[in-house]
Amino acid sequence: MFSRPLSFVVAAAAGAATLTAASAPSPLYPVYQRLWGFSAFVLTVIFAVYVAALLAALLTVGSLSDRIGRRPVASGALVLLALGMVFFVTAGDSGGLMAARIVQGFAVGAATGTLTAMILDSGPSPRVGSIVSSAVPSLGIAIGAVLAGALVEFAPLPRQLVFWILAIVYLVLAALVWLIPERARPESSPEGSIWRSLLPSAGIPSSMRPIFFALVPSIGATWALGGLYQSLGSSVIGTVFEVHNHFVVGIVLGVFFVAGMGGTVVSAVVPPQLREWFGYATLVVGVVITIAAMLSSTLPLYVVGSAIAGLGFGAAFRFAVHALGEAAPIAKRGEVFASMYIVSYVAFSVPALAAGLAVAPFGLEPTAVAYGALDVTLVVIATGAGFLRARRRNRESELRPAAATG
Repeated sequence: MFSRPLSFVVAAAAGAATLTAASAPSPLYPVYQRLWGFSAFVLTVIFAVYVAALLAALLTVGSLSDRIGRRPVASGALVLLALGMVFFVTAGDSGGLMAARIVQGFAVGAATGTLTAMILDSGPSPRVGSIVSSAVPSLGIAIGAVLAGALVEFAPLPRQLVFWILAIVYLVLAALVWLIPERARPESSPEGSIWRSLLPSAGIPSSMRPIFFALVPSIGATWALGGLYQSLGSSVIGTVFEVHNHFVVGIVLGVFFVAGMGGTVVSAVVPPQLREWFGYATLVVGVVITIAAMLSSTLPLYVVGSAIAGLGFGAAFRFAVHALGEAAPIAKRGEVFASMYIVSYVAFSVPALAAGLAVAPFGLEPTAVAYGALDVTLVVIATGAGFLRARRRNRESELRPAAATG
């Protein structure tokens, strides 16, 4: 068995690698469209089936690791993800792409909540665990976008090599996670209850429902912006800014997600009472700058705005993960983070799907600008929810001494 520090590293690597698969196809979508001649609507459907499969996994096996342990769920998801990469290699039309995305989506959904719980279980402290668990999605997505862009532009087998590399990585990680000790004691349940747990469901322990629902607008705002970059990002960079080099497209997309990883680290040194507001403020400023960049077709300004918005993405998401990780019982972490990712991917997908359908009648640039305005609105709502939560917390802290003296 691995030591705790090595377990933490392997769990974090698996978490990042899982999200690498999510962005690896992004720089290839224009290639697929030119090669097979499918429409923007079909591209939207390819995006939709991925999210539908991911949500199905979160609703069915999302909390399974709380019952049978983290290792079997994480390892099985990674093996399935490797199979999804093989499907990408063998895809010969849009139907093949949909099949690959369905397998990939279910695998990512099965892995995300489990690996987040595994990172927190093996972390040296809750603070470090929350920083890393909220940073690995951004890191993985950035690696996928840049790696795929580079291989498509410069390597042989441009449509296959990135997926062969990832398939091998997932198989290695599937073996390594078996060497991570189980930190949380799985729930002892009869076999029938385990099968019943696979029925579509989601849940939050009653004690932490107030904090979870108060954080929903924040989670929605951050992941909706991530959905914009994942679904329309490469098209915006290619069409609005006329960038046709796949490696450059991957780099520009990666700026947002690398900055997101930096935001999780930066927020850790911000005073605790300011961390939530730091995330929201940088998110709004960054989105406004990217809107201005699209309206003026200024690529350097877009990169700057993406970096600032990425800082906000990372800081705001890290705040949510830390708050939920502190409030969740260890034996319920898989369920809690599966529920968090259900909210995340609904916010990630629904606005992006609507935007994909809006491109044909309204145009790409107006759609992307409206999407940015929607995200600013979500951040304003999240800020209001944060103020209400802070006021309630202050009121409760004032009532405790009075109750104790009474």
